[in-house]
Amino acid sequence: MGNQFKTLVLLATLSGLLIAISYWVIGGSTGLIIGIGLAAVTNLFSWYQSDKIALAVYRAQPVSEAQAPGLYRMVKKLSDRANIPMPGVYIVPGQTANAFATGRDPEHAAVAVTEGILQILPEDELEGVIAHELTHIINRDTLTQAVAATIAGAISFLAQMVSYSLWFGGGSRDDDRGGNPLGILLTVLLAPLAATIIQLGISRTREFSADAGAARLTGNPRALAKALQRLEATAKQLPLDANPAFEPLLIINPISGQFLGNLFSSHPATEARVEQLLKLERELTTSY
Repeated sequence: MGNQFKTLVLLATLSGLLIAISYWVIGGSTGLIIGIGLAAVTNLFSWYQSDKIALAVYRAQPVSEAQAPGLYRMVKKLSDRANIPMPGVYIVPGQTANAFATGRDPEHAAVAVTEGILQILPEDELEGVIAHELTHIINRDTLTQAVAATIAGAISFLAQMVSYSLWFGGGSRDDDRGGNPLGILLTVLLAPLAATIIQLGISRTREFSADAGAARLTGNPRALAKALQRLEATAKQLPLDANPAFEPLLIINPISGQFLGNLFSSHPATEARVEQLLKLERELTTSY
């Protein structure tokens, strides 16, 4: 419940930021109305298109059981065990190793893995990764992350448009009709940064829950722990060329290294995730 409340607060803050930007840039009640409209449209768009946006961004291709029998059967087995509908199965071309899930609910969901992850992970570790992604679907994290990515993208786009208008003389408007100059400056400089921090905060609140759900679904927390360590090592050697707005969807941070520590990381530290999984393994062993 703590994570769910935190996620709700962060999403509300992100929508509020979009409304505030529109108010400061455009000015007055017109800006406020436009901001509310933008927030509503982006949320609605994410709701109905979240099962398509990320798949298109990563060029994921649908596969049938005949094309990828092992992967397909694994997803089917875990979906049945979790008592959710079978999601669409997709493969992302390329040698990088990663995976993600998307969709607004279990009835409109998809699981995608890269060609690289199929090559480097043994079956038990791949099963842990698939279970992690299915847990995101069960918890509706896929919708939350898609909404966050879309709103953050709208904020960045709005800031970029404002920046262009300033460069080309669009910022010199009458004070009664135009936006607040200080608001415009803050929008260009700080809004995309704030949106990114909030979006990444939402992502980090969901990863531990998905790891725990996957461990319980497979009964093998150590396999997922090993998979995360292997994927992180691979990401450092061959990072995924990912769209920043959709990095939080992936199971592992797609870029190597850390910038200003945890603040700008789309995922919790892998060491912390592994530690939690091994702790859960001990708890499950004790309970049996």
